[in-house]
Amino acid sequence: MTAAIEASGVTKVYRRFANRRQFATLKSALLGGTILRDLRPDETFAAVRDVSFTVPKGTTYGIIGRNGSGKSTMLKLVAGITKPTEGTVAVDGRISALIELGAGFHPEISGRENVFINGIMLGLSKREITKRFDEIVEFAELTDFIDAPVKTYSSGMYMRLGFAVAINVDPDVLLIDEVLAVGDEAFTHKCLDKFAEFRRRGKTILLVTHSLNLVEKFCDDVLWLDAGRIRGEGDPRRVVSSYITDVAKTEERNLAALDARARERAMQSSGGTADANVGAGPHAGPDASVQADARTGTPAAAPDGALPQPENMFKASEGRWGSREVEIVDVAMIGEDGAPRQVFQSVDDVVFGVGLFNGEGVCCFGTNTDIEELEIESLEGEQEVRFRVNGLDLVEGTYKLDVAAHRADGYPYDYHRLLYSLRIKSRIKDVGIYRPRHEWTFSNGIAVKKITTRKDDPS
Repeated sequence: MTAAIEASGVTKVYRRFANRRQFATLKSALLGGTILRDLRPDETFAAVRDVSFTVPKGTTYGIIGRNGSGKSTMLKLVAGITKPTEGTVAVDGRISALIELGAGFHPEISGRENVFINGIMLGLSKREITKRFDEIVEFAELTDFIDAPVKTYSSGMYMRLGFAVAINVDPDVLLIDEVLAVGDEAFTHKCLDKFAEFRRRGKTILLVTHSLNLVEKFCDDVLWLDAGRIRGEGDPRRVVSSYITDVAKTEERNLAALDARARERAMQSSGGTADANVGAGPHAGPDASVQADARTGTPAAAPDGALPQPENMFKASEGRWGSREVEIVDVAMIGEDGAPRQVFQSVDDVVFGVGLFNGEGVCCFGTNTDIEELEIESLEGEQEVRFRVNGLDLVEGTYKLDVAAHRADGYPYDYHRLLYSLRIKSRIKDVGIYRPRHEWTFSNGIAVKKITTRKDDPS
């Protein structure tokens, strides 16, 4: 399959602005190619490092990752806004980038004039803009305000107009960077419908977003970036699941570090020394116990700066106080496996889901208990969940089934991906996926008879 986007060994290095190093002249630095080469390693950072991926034409490709992981930098490299320090990025076709919407808008002139200016910046001719103008304004929902100065627009109006212009360039490759929060829910649905239309027309979409549900719904493949490097690539559900698990582990480490610093401050204020073994580890179930080791001693005078015992414990600040005649020397929160934990996944938050895919991996149907507004209030021991379909109404072919139990935010408890097959058999050779229940009716002037023996019937 022909590639629409090809990134090979891409690295983007930026200079840190905090350092005070100066070059003799900009001209000498440029001619000598020394702007980055002569900087020490601690004076630069790589926003993206050795990233390679291919996006086939007509597919939707997602990029996910934490803030600062290099997602937006990668999108700007593909858009040609910036150039890679190493490696190459090749794009086949006309690009429209929904990155900094309305970046070319002038606040003092009207929305109408800005549409023409922005459209020309995106590669349209004046005639093309005139032809599409009404559609752009209608899509942006700004018919009553298009002749008002842009400076009078709200932020949502401003972004909607930029989105409407960019989406109507009719590109071969559409680059999207977190731009769905540009209006109310109705406008968001309209944007999603536009993306779906682009997919049907065989356009290529590169999507950078924190919306993992959007990635699972729209993307054919997904790339996970972490600190500028590739952590995973491939099937959206598999990669998103790994990403969510990694985020939870990071939360555990961060929480442990915060608690360690709090204990250190408490020990210093009370004149003691830190002695705790609470650490991070794999995720545990909801059952946990708290273990505390204690020892007896002789009372000591409270050190300077030690916190007095508060009058109201519910309004007490973080800290430590007491005579130390009995001293707590270690505290650990223990999971079911006996290992220390700080993050526990609540099994009160349970969603059951199913997904049906055809042989080409196209999702024919998917739902879960959260989508259908069914809340699992309790779950104890071994239980059974049944999902009944009264009629599959599918054309002949082989299909695959997903089943899953996960949290509402997508954190997977147990996800079975394409592990179960079913075969639909039919004498009727429909095309497509879905076979709705239907009937034919004919007016009196059309003669019709029922075929009793089909040509492909071996009898």
